[in-house]
Amino acid sequence: MKSTRCLLLLAATCLGAQTTPRATAERLRTEAFRTHGAYADLAWLCDHIGPRLSGSPQLDQAIAWAQGRLKAAGLVNVHAEPAMVPHWVRGRESAELLLPAPQRVNLLGLGGSVGTPEGGLTADVVVVGSFDELDKLGAAVKGKIVLFDVPFKGYGHTVVYRHDGAAKAAKYGAVAALVRSVGPVSLDTPHTGAMDYDPAYPKIPTAAVTIEASAQMRRMQDRGERIRMKLEMGAKTLPDAPSANVVAEIRGTEKPEEVVILSGHLDSWDVGQGAQDDGAGTVTAMEAARLIQALGLKPRRTLRVVLWTNEENGLRGGKAYRDAHRAELGKIVAAFETDSGSERIKAFSLDLRKASPEAKAGALASLKKLGGVLEPFGSIDLRLGGSGADVSPMVAEGVPGIGVGHAATHYFDVHHTHADTLDKVDPDDLAYNAATLASFAYALAQSDMRFQ
Repeated sequence: MKSTRCLLLLAATCLGAQTTPRATAERLRTEAFRTHGAYADLAWLCDHIGPRLSGSPQLDQAIAWAQGRLKAAGLVNVHAEPAMVPHWVRGRESAELLLPAPQRVNLLGLGGSVGTPEGGLTADVVVVGSFDELDKLGAAVKGKIVLFDVPFKGYGHTVVYRHDGAAKAAKYGAVAALVRSVGPVSLDTPHTGAMDYDPAYPKIPTAAVTIEASAQMRRMQDRGERIRMKLEMGAKTLPDAPSANVVAEIRGTEKPEEVVILSGHLDSWDVGQGAQDDGAGTVTAMEAARLIQALGLKPRRTLRVVLWTNEENGLRGGKAYRDAHRAELGKIVAAFETDSGSERIKAFSLDLRKASPEAKAGALASLKKLGGVLEPFGSIDLRLGGSGADVSPMVAEGVPGIGVGHAATHYFDVHHTHADTLDKVDPDDLAYNAATLASFAYALAQSDMRFQ
């Protein structure tokens, strides 16, 4: 009898150990690496659907596919929530240097650009290295194509030239604007992305050229040579199109009205396969929920997967979600967003827009109490910082955002290019990320922690 009691006690002790947060994280990690489900999903998304620009049939296919995968994983309340999105079409595009020597120039039109007149336009090119340099030239660029040759010094610092370059050049009468691709390296691969116009000035065609082409035209100008280019772009903006965010849940057992969101965005640019941006984030969020469901874990709070539409050129999905769920924003405990590639997670950053510095410090201290659950994954920093573009409309209203920070060593090498393809993704990195996100989100859903 004594022996039987000992065995029962030992079994109970082992069972208790298996249900500790760290033990749960280790189980999630084991399952993620056993199945590599995130990589399998990403491979299907890339190979069967490919790039998914807002308004495209491919994005519609991805929305349907994601719902099917989430239902198959056993999640509940799987549905699509509508949003109207911009519908920009690239059309045919080409550029050719006529002087000082004829040669083709590789380029990608920027999202939202207008097209050139029928038959294209031909003009001299003026190269500038900053907005200040453009301002000094002023009216001297009238009737010319302005090229912003600005080396990459971090995405936030350099992307302003892509976003605002056309408007700045149009102010002085330029007929088109080009921008050196916003990225650190290139193998003659241009990077596209969103731009915007200033309603005070004409809309002029705008595109990104490769680092190689931009540097070449800078050299030509420095030698005093005349640079003349023919540019053709068939870009146009069609009426807004219907789209949707994909939503699915693991309902909470004790506090189902309180929600922890796991998210990434389904849309991508119309080049490459959208593997890094943001197929990786999409499947990471999906797989994190699948792992929790597969292991039969029962969160006290609801875990909700949201796969956003239209991050790349409008944030209509994030805005539509905020508006549709405004009544429950106070019940959203935190909104995770992963949107910086497939390399391993290195940090989680807490984003509290409306809190005082003292409140932010206290909230971060609370978040760090969950840090032990991340020990099986090595060193992961918990800090204050930004969260994500799609959750930003909610975060601006006071919802706590949690950004998922990846190593991103080579993320901007292929960002918004034809080279954003599956072969750049390591299956083990995706498994690691899904398990890490699942572990941290589940721990938060189990806790009574609030940051508001």
